[in-house]
Amino acid sequence: MAHWFEQTIVATGRLSLFCLFIGMIVGFVFIRTSTRLIRAQVRWWPGNVAAGGVHIHHAVFGVVMMLLGGVAGFAVDPDLTGWRAASGALFGVGAALVLDEFALILRLRDVYWSAEGRSSISALFVTFAVTGLLLLGARPDVLNDFVAAATEGGMQEWLLMLGAILLNLGLAVITVLKGKLWTGIIGLYLPPLLIVGATRLSRPRAPWARWRYHRSGDAPARKLARATKREQRFRQPIARAGTWLTELIAGRPDPPATS
Repeated sequence: MAHWFEQTIVATGRLSLFCLFIGMIVGFVFIRTSTRLIRAQVRWWPGNVAAGGVHIHHAVFGVVMMLLGGVAGFAVDPDLTGWRAASGALFGVGAALVLDEFALILRLRDVYWSAEGRSSISALFVTFAVTGLLLLGARPDVLNDFVAAATEGGMQEWLLMLGAILLNLGLAVITVLKGKLWTGIIGLYLPPLLIVGATRLSRPRAPWARWRYHRSGDAPARKLARATKREQRFRQPIARAGTWLTELIAGRPDPPATS
Protein backbone atom coordinates (compact mmCIF):
# COMPACT_ATOMS: atom_id res chain seq x y z
CA MET A 1 0.00 0.00 0.00
CA ALA A 2 2.80 2.42 0.90
CA HIS A 3 4.55 1.65 -2.41
CA TRP A 4 1.31 2.23 -4.35
CA PHE A 5 0.73 5.53 -2.54
CA GLU A 6 4.27 6.69 -3.24
CA GLN A 7 4.16 5.76 -6.92
CA THR A 8 0.55 6.77 -7.70
CA ILE A 9 -0.01 9.82 -5.49
CA VAL A 10 3.26 11.35 -4.31
CA ALA A 11 5.46 10.72 -7.36
CA THR A 12 2.79 12.03 -9.72
CA GLY A 13 2.31 15.29 -7.79
CA ARG A 14 -1.21 14.44 -6.63
CA LEU A 15 -0.59 14.70 -2.88
CA SER A 16 -2.49 18.00 -2.60
CA LEU A 17 -5.40 16.54 -4.56
CA PHE A 18 -5.37 13.48 -2.29
CA CYS A 19 -5.52 15.71 0.79
CA LEU A 20 -8.35 17.70 -0.79
CA PHE A 21 -10.25 14.46 -1.42
CA ILE A 22 -9.74 13.25 2.14
CA GLY A 23 -10.67 16.70 3.45
CA MET A 24 -13.97 16.56 1.56
CA ILE A 25 -14.80 13.14 3.00
CA VAL A 26 -13.91 14.21 6.54
CA GLY A 27 -15.86 17.46 6.17
CA PHE A 28 -18.91 15.65 4.81
CA VAL A 29 -18.92 13.01 7.57
CA PHE A 30 -18.47 15.66 10.25
CA ILE A 31 -21.13 18.08 9.05
CA ARG A 32 -23.75 15.40 8.39
CA THR A 33 -23.11 13.93 11.83
CA SER A 34 -23.43 17.40 13.31
CA THR A 35 -26.68 18.26 11.55
CA ARG A 36 -28.26 14.93 12.46
CA LEU A 37 -27.32 15.43 16.11
CA ILE A 38 -28.83 18.92 15.95
CA ARG A 39 -31.98 17.54 14.34
CA ALA A 40 -32.24 14.90 17.06
CA GLN A 41 -31.91 17.73 19.64
CA VAL A 42 -28.96 16.14 21.38
CA ARG A 43 -28.34 18.58 24.22
CA TRP A 44 -24.61 18.08 24.64
CA TRP A 45 -23.84 18.83 20.96
CA PRO A 46 -23.19 22.57 20.39
CA GLY A 47 -23.83 22.42 16.66
CA ASN A 48 -25.91 25.52 16.00
CA VAL A 49 -24.00 28.76 15.48
CA ALA A 50 -25.78 32.11 15.79
CA ALA A 51 -24.59 35.70 15.92
CA GLY A 52 -26.93 38.48 16.99
CA GLY A 53 -29.93 36.23 16.56
CA VAL A 54 -28.92 35.26 13.00
CA HIS A 55 -28.36 31.57 12.29
CA ILE A 56 -25.07 31.16 10.43
CA HIS A 57 -25.21 28.31 7.94
CA HIS A 58 -22.17 26.09 7.67
CA ALA A 59 -21.76 27.06 4.00
CA VAL A 60 -20.44 30.41 5.30
CA PHE A 61 -17.63 28.64 7.17
CA GLY A 62 -17.04 26.54 4.07
CA VAL A 63 -16.56 29.61 1.88
CA VAL A 64 -14.04 31.04 4.35
CA MET A 65 -12.12 27.74 4.43
CA MET A 66 -12.10 27.53 0.64
CA LEU A 67 -10.76 31.08 0.37
CA LEU A 68 -8.03 30.42 2.93
CA GLY A 69 -7.08 27.09 1.39
CA GLY A 70 -7.21 28.41 -2.17
CA VAL A 71 -5.17 31.55 -1.51
CA ALA A 72 -2.63 29.56 0.53
CA GLY A 73 -2.35 27.00 -2.26
CA PHE A 74 -1.46 29.72 -4.76
CA ALA A 75 0.73 31.71 -2.39
CA VAL A 76 3.04 29.07 -0.92
CA ASP A 77 6.17 27.92 -2.69
CA PRO A 78 5.50 24.84 -4.88
CA ASP A 79 8.40 23.10 -3.16
CA LEU A 80 6.63 23.31 0.22
CA THR A 81 4.74 20.08 -0.33
CA GLY A 82 3.45 19.81 3.23
CA TRP A 83 1.94 23.29 3.23
CA ARG A 84 0.32 22.73 -0.16
CA ALA A 85 -1.13 19.46 1.09
CA ALA A 86 -2.49 21.22 4.18
CA SER A 87 -4.08 23.95 2.05
CA GLY A 88 -5.63 21.26 -0.13
CA ALA A 89 -7.13 19.55 2.93
CA LEU A 90 -8.53 22.86 4.20
CA PHE A 91 -10.03 23.59 0.80
CA GLY A 92 -11.57 20.11 0.72
CA VAL A 93 -13.24 20.53 4.12
CA GLY A 94 -14.61 23.91 3.04
CA ALA A 95 -15.89 22.48 -0.25
CA ALA A 96 -17.76 19.76 1.65
CA LEU A 97 -19.44 22.33 3.89
CA VAL A 98 -20.51 24.42 0.89
CA LEU A 99 -21.73 21.50 -1.19
CA ASP A 100 -23.66 20.12 1.77
CA GLU A 101 -25.85 23.21 1.40
CA PHE A 102 -25.84 23.19 -2.39
CA ALA A 103 -29.65 22.94 -2.48
CA LEU A 104 -29.98 26.02 -0.27
CA ILE A 105 -27.62 28.01 -2.51
CA LEU A 106 -29.42 26.79 -5.65
CA ARG A 107 -32.93 27.62 -4.44
CA LEU A 108 -32.08 30.55 -2.13
CA ARG A 109 -34.21 29.08 0.66
CA ASP A 110 -33.62 26.59 3.42
CA VAL A 111 -34.57 23.19 2.00
CA TYR A 112 -31.93 21.25 3.92
CA TRP A 113 -34.33 18.70 5.43
CA SER A 114 -36.82 18.62 2.56
CA ALA A 115 -36.87 16.27 -0.41
CA GLU A 116 -35.38 19.09 -2.50
CA GLY A 117 -32.36 19.05 -0.20
CA ARG A 118 -31.28 15.71 -1.65
CA SER A 119 -29.66 17.60 -4.51
CA SER A 120 -26.90 18.53 -2.03
CA ILE A 121 -26.05 14.85 -1.61
CA SER A 122 -26.06 14.38 -5.37
CA ALA A 123 -23.68 17.33 -5.77
CA LEU A 124 -21.34 15.87 -3.16
CA PHE A 125 -21.37 12.40 -4.71
CA VAL A 126 -20.65 13.84 -8.15
CA THR A 127 -17.73 15.83 -6.73
CA PHE A 128 -16.40 12.76 -4.91
CA ALA A 129 -16.60 10.68 -8.09
CA VAL A 130 -14.87 13.23 -10.34
CA THR A 131 -12.16 13.98 -7.77
CA GLY A 132 -11.58 10.28 -7.16
CA LEU A 133 -11.17 9.60 -10.88
CA LEU A 134 -8.72 12.48 -11.23
CA LEU A 135 -6.82 11.17 -8.22
CA LEU A 136 -6.45 7.78 -9.90
CA GLY A 137 -5.09 9.44 -13.03
CA ALA A 138 -8.22 9.30 -15.18
CA ARG A 139 -8.81 12.42 -17.25
CA PRO A 140 -11.88 13.47 -19.27
CA ASP A 141 -11.50 12.61 -22.92
CA VAL A 142 -11.90 16.28 -23.88
CA LEU A 143 -8.87 17.11 -21.74
CA ASN A 144 -6.88 14.35 -23.43
CA ASP A 145 -7.84 15.86 -26.80
CA PHE A 146 -6.64 19.28 -25.67
CA VAL A 147 -3.32 17.89 -24.41
CA ALA A 148 -2.83 15.98 -27.67
CA ALA A 149 -3.47 19.12 -29.70
CA ALA A 150 -1.08 21.15 -27.57
CA THR A 151 1.59 18.46 -27.94
CA GLU A 152 1.30 17.83 -31.66
CA GLY A 153 0.62 21.41 -32.72
CA GLY A 154 -0.39 22.36 -36.23
CA MET A 155 -3.59 24.08 -37.41
CA GLN A 156 -5.17 20.87 -38.69
CA GLU A 157 -4.62 19.02 -35.42
CA TRP A 158 -5.99 21.97 -33.43
CA LEU A 159 -9.15 22.15 -35.56
CA LEU A 160 -9.74 18.41 -35.31
CA MET A 161 -9.26 18.39 -31.56
CA LEU A 162 -11.43 21.48 -31.12
CA GLY A 163 -14.19 19.80 -33.11
CA ALA A 164 -13.91 16.65 -30.98
CA ILE A 165 -14.00 18.70 -27.76
CA LEU A 166 -17.07 20.66 -28.84
CA LEU A 167 -18.82 17.46 -29.95
CA ASN A 168 -18.17 15.69 -26.65
CA LEU A 169 -19.23 18.69 -24.59
CA GLY A 170 -22.37 19.13 -26.70
CA LEU A 171 -23.32 15.47 -26.26
CA ALA A 172 -22.64 15.75 -22.53
CA VAL A 173 -24.94 18.79 -22.23
CA ILE A 174 -27.75 17.01 -24.12
CA THR A 175 -27.31 13.91 -21.96
CA VAL A 176 -27.57 15.94 -18.74
CA LEU A 177 -30.58 17.87 -20.08
CA LYS A 178 -32.21 14.49 -20.67
CA GLY A 179 -31.92 13.80 -16.95
CA LYS A 180 -28.97 11.40 -17.16
CA LEU A 181 -26.46 13.13 -14.91
CA TRP A 182 -24.22 10.16 -14.14
CA THR A 183 -24.15 9.06 -17.79
CA GLY A 184 -23.09 12.57 -18.78
CA ILE A 185 -20.30 12.68 -16.20
CA ILE A 186 -18.93 9.19 -16.84
CA GLY A 187 -19.32 9.81 -20.57
CA LEU A 188 -16.68 12.53 -20.38
CA TYR A 189 -14.27 9.71 -19.58
CA LEU A 190 -15.94 7.13 -21.88
CA PRO A 191 -17.31 9.07 -24.91
CA PRO A 192 -19.41 6.17 -26.34
CA LEU A 193 -21.70 6.57 -23.32
CA LEU A 194 -22.41 10.15 -24.43
CA ILE A 195 -23.66 8.92 -27.79
CA VAL A 196 -26.00 6.48 -26.06
CA GLY A 197 -27.20 9.04 -23.53
CA ALA A 198 -27.75 11.81 -26.08
CA THR A 199 -29.60 9.71 -28.65
CA ARG A 200 -31.91 7.69 -26.40
CA LEU A 201 -35.14 8.93 -24.86
CA SER A 202 -35.11 11.59 -22.19
CA ARG A 203 -36.42 10.97 -18.70
CA PRO A 204 -40.05 12.22 -18.58
CA ARG A 205 -39.46 15.02 -16.05
CA ALA A 206 -36.13 16.23 -17.43
CA PRO A 207 -35.81 19.64 -19.13
CA TRP A 208 -35.43 17.99 -22.54
CA ALA A 209 -38.75 16.18 -22.11
CA ARG A 210 -40.51 19.37 -20.99
CA TRP A 211 -39.26 21.17 -24.08
CA ARG A 212 -39.71 18.38 -26.64
CA TYR A 213 -42.29 15.87 -25.40
CA HIS A 214 -44.89 18.11 -23.76
CA ARG A 215 -46.08 19.53 -27.06
CA SER A 216 -49.07 18.91 -29.23
CA GLY A 217 -48.82 16.16 -31.79
CA ASP A 218 -48.72 12.38 -31.95
CA ALA A 219 -44.92 12.00 -32.09
CA PRO A 220 -44.19 13.97 -28.87
CA ALA A 221 -47.04 12.15 -27.09
CA ARG A 222 -45.68 8.75 -28.12
CA LYS A 223 -42.19 9.68 -26.94
CA LEU A 224 -43.54 10.89 -23.60
CA ALA A 225 -45.53 7.68 -23.15
CA ARG A 226 -42.47 5.54 -23.97
CA ALA A 227 -40.28 7.61 -21.65
CA THR A 228 -42.81 7.31 -18.81
CA LYS A 229 -43.11 3.55 -19.29
CA ARG A 230 -39.35 3.14 -19.34
CA GLU A 231 -39.05 5.30 -16.21
CA GLN A 232 -41.53 3.13 -14.32
CA ARG A 233 -40.00 -0.14 -15.45
CA PHE A 234 -36.27 0.52 -15.20
CA ARG A 235 -35.50 3.81 -13.50
CA GLN A 236 -37.85 3.81 -10.52
CA PRO A 237 -36.40 0.66 -8.85
CA ILE A 238 -32.93 2.18 -9.14
CA ALA A 239 -34.25 5.53 -7.88
CA ARG A 240 -35.81 3.85 -4.83
CA ALA A 241 -32.49 2.19 -4.02
CA GLY A 242 -30.73 5.53 -4.43
CA THR A 243 -33.27 7.26 -2.19
CA TRP A 244 -32.80 4.59 0.47
CA LEU A 245 -29.02 5.02 0.36
CA THR A 246 -29.31 8.82 0.47
CA GLU A 247 -31.62 8.72 3.48
CA LEU A 248 -29.33 6.23 5.21
CA ILE A 249 -26.40 8.62 4.82
CA ALA A 250 -28.07 12.01 5.13
CA GLY A 251 -31.25 11.33 7.06
CA ARG A 252 -34.89 11.14 6.01
CA PRO A 253 -36.40 14.42 4.79
CA ASP A 254 -39.27 16.09 6.58
CA PRO A 255 -42.75 15.33 5.24
CA PRO A 256 -44.25 18.04 3.02
CA ALA A 257 -46.10 20.73 4.94
CA THR A 258 -49.88 20.47 4.70
CA SER A 259 -51.96 23.60 4.43
